[in-house]
Amino acid sequence: MSERSEHARAGTRGELAFYAVIRALLVGLCTVWFRVSARDRHHVPAEGPFILAPVHRSNLDFALVLICTRRRMRYLAKDSLWKGGGFWAKVFTALGGIPVARGSADREALRTCVEVLEAGEPLVMFPEGTRQFGPVIEELFDGPAFVQSRTGVPIVPVGIGGSEAAMPKGAKVIKPKKVSVVVGEPLDAIDADGPKARRAAVHTRTAELHEVLQDLFDQAQQAAGSPNPPS
Repeated sequence: MSERSEHARAGTRGELAFYAVIRALLVGLCTVWFRVSARDRHHVPAEGPFILAPVHRSNLDFALVLICTRRRMRYLAKDSLWKGGGFWAKVFTALGGIPVARGSADREALRTCVEVLEAGEPLVMFPEGTRQFGPVIEELFDGPAFVQSRTGVPIVPVGIGGSEAAMPKGAKVIKPKKVSVVVGEPLDAIDADGPKARRAAVHTRTAELHEVLQDLFDQAQQAAGSPNPPS
């Protein structure tokens, strides 16, 4: 089994139990420290694969999306976390991590995302790529829409408000700021025949996702008490 296939496999019983414990701890801490409110979680599928596509303003977002569902989520994470193997590599794998070469269009990572979804597991993909800042959702990567075009799974957009105020990029202290999570309606699978039509559909879906994420981000920021300025 290749390294990529190893990370694409479903979790073992031990990994799932470990994930459940860590999730419970993180959700509990976030609920107390950030007074998290979560809205419309019913949009998250209770079974089957899907792509969760959140706004990304803070490292806290990885923990905050756990509030959306009890299911084990899979993540793309920088491959340096796995270097050397050993204990921490096993921990990151148990927590659902998938190594990706940062700063590059890692086709192998996208193929692994497809494998994960085809195995029936849900996947987190941040459409903005790395952490961003400010009230405006800038240009998105086509990754989520591309993977959707290959798998036919829904994309569930998520707005996260207040996480940047709690822990902006470069911060070493986590402030007890109010945080809100707003889950949007799933975007159904892309329907396109042929490579040219599929490429056009991917770009269209990315544009749709951009518009939806901006609206959800505005709602989440408003609920967190840090409203974005009018556009």
